[in-house]
Amino acid sequence: MTAYTNGEGARMPKRGSRSPVEVRPVAGYTGAEISGVDLAGPLDDAAVAAIRSALLRWKVVFFRGQHLDHEAHLAFARRFGEPVTPARRGSVSPAAFPEIETTADLLELAGRYGMDREEWLGRRRHTLLRGWHCDHSTRVDPPAATILRAETVPPYGGDTCWSNLAAAYAGLSAPLRAFVDGLRAEHRLGVGYQPRAGEDAYVRHLLERQTASHHPLVRVHPESGERLLFVNGYFVEQILGLSRAESAPLLQMLLEQAVRPEYTVRFRWEPGDVAFWDNRATIHLAPNDTGHLDHPRLMHRVMLAGEVPLGVDGKPSEPVTGSEPGRW
Repeated sequence: MTAYTNGEGARMPKRGSRSPVEVRPVAGYTGAEISGVDLAGPLDDAAVAAIRSALLRWKVVFFRGQHLDHEAHLAFARRFGEPVTPARRGSVSPAAFPEIETTADLLELAGRYGMDREEWLGRRRHTLLRGWHCDHSTRVDPPAATILRAETVPPYGGDTCWSNLAAAYAGLSAPLRAFVDGLRAEHRLGVGYQPRAGEDAYVRHLLERQTASHHPLVRVHPESGERLLFVNGYFVEQILGLSRAESAPLLQMLLEQAVRPEYTVRFRWEPGDVAFWDNRATIHLAPNDTGHLDHPRLMHRVMLAGEVPLGVDGKPSEPVTGSEPGRW
């Protein structure tokens, strides 16, 4: 008889299962570690249901020491949704698995777009909170979830942080919640980037793949019904109907609210670890503390297809340019 948890760390019996699945929360609002499951093997429906329940409750779940290959990574992802096939991927991504995107920081960020790493990041990040984001929110149908696995990590540094957007919304005062419930914002690729003088390869890159969408500032989770503070440090600079001068301080305040330390979790990677997060209910911060270290960091990512977000008023997001539902 297998034991499953109720999402709070308590174990509950479940008949007909192959191995014990235990969910252990690792922070007050966000993140849980799941043990007792081999992601490389077949998962029965009860194990899938337990993982899905933990994901909805804790927004990001972690599996230690799994050591998946590409085929097993994709097989696991397909138990929870349909993997997307990105139109463009990192240069070291596996050709035989078009759904998997591989990132290798030292190989790809150095010299990117004709700039060294520090210049490129400096021109992109115009605020201190710029790095916090959910994946591909410039699309009208951002991914529902992301599954990231570590192949090679540095001996220190390279941690990833996530924050719970449902907790962030609930933590706002009632008058402010009522105000932001009715607002929409534009998510656009490349906002805030400071171009170089003359020819700029990154500007050309942005023009060739420009995407933008109008999303509710508060979206409703399609499974849990929770209201989520839909802010993104990478892609949002303008609230519709507000001037830029009005948008800037409000967005700054909302992003600061979204990443308050009590709503976050920080994960220390080891080779073989897997993180599975709800891209609708979290924003995350990719590490920026390994560029000066001579240690590789090789990660593999699969994203699951998502739906068009709905606002509190029930109205869906709208594409502006470069994005159609279901088309990557």
